[in-house]
Amino acid sequence: MTTFTACHTADLSAATRTELRALLDAAFGDFTDEDFEHGLGGWHVLAHDDGVLVGHGAVVRRQFLVGGRALPVGYVENVAVAASHRRRGVASEVMGELERVVVAGHGAGFLAASEEGAPLYERRWRVWRGPLSVLTVTGAQRTPDEDGGVRVLDPAGTWDVDQELVCEWRSGDVW
Repeated sequence: MTTFTACHTADLSAATRTELRALLDAAFGDFTDEDFEHGLGGWHVLAHDDGVLVGHGAVVRRQFLVGGRALPVGYVENVAVAASHRRRGVASEVMGELERVVVAGHGAGFLAASEEGAPLYERRWRVWRGPLSVLTVTGAQRTPDEDGGVRVLDPAGTWDVDQELVCEWRSGDVW
C-alpha cells in the first residue's frame, strides 16, 4: 500500500535525502546537484510503498516578475515517480497535495513541465503563453527555449498568461 506524507526540508533525514536523490537520479537521468538543490527549502510530498520511497514532489518559494511587479510564488520542483510505480496514480496524489500547498501557501503556483510530465498537468495547470525571461545582473534576458514549457496553477484566474514572466536567476536550469 502506498502512503503519502508531507514535511519540510528541515525534517528530511539524511537517509531520506539519500533515497530521494537516488529516486530523482533514476527518474531524470541527467539530474545535477543544482537540480537537487532547487527542490530544497520548502515542502515535500513523499510517497512510500512498503517503506521504499517511490514518489516525490516539492514546493519552494520563488520570486517572479509579472507585468513589472515582483511576486512571491510557489514553484513545484522535482516531481518524480519510480518506474515500477508509474501509471498507478502516485504522481496524481503527489500533485494533489502539492497543489493544496501551493494554493494555501502562495495563492498560485508555477512549474516547468518536461514533455513526459506535461500530461499530468494539463487538467489544472495552464500553459504560460507569454515570453519567458530570467533576471540577471544586466536585466531581463529572454529564455526562448523554455517558451511553452511553464505552467501556472491559478484558481482565482487572475494571471494574464500572455504577459512576460521573469524568474529570478539561479544556477543550473533557471526554470
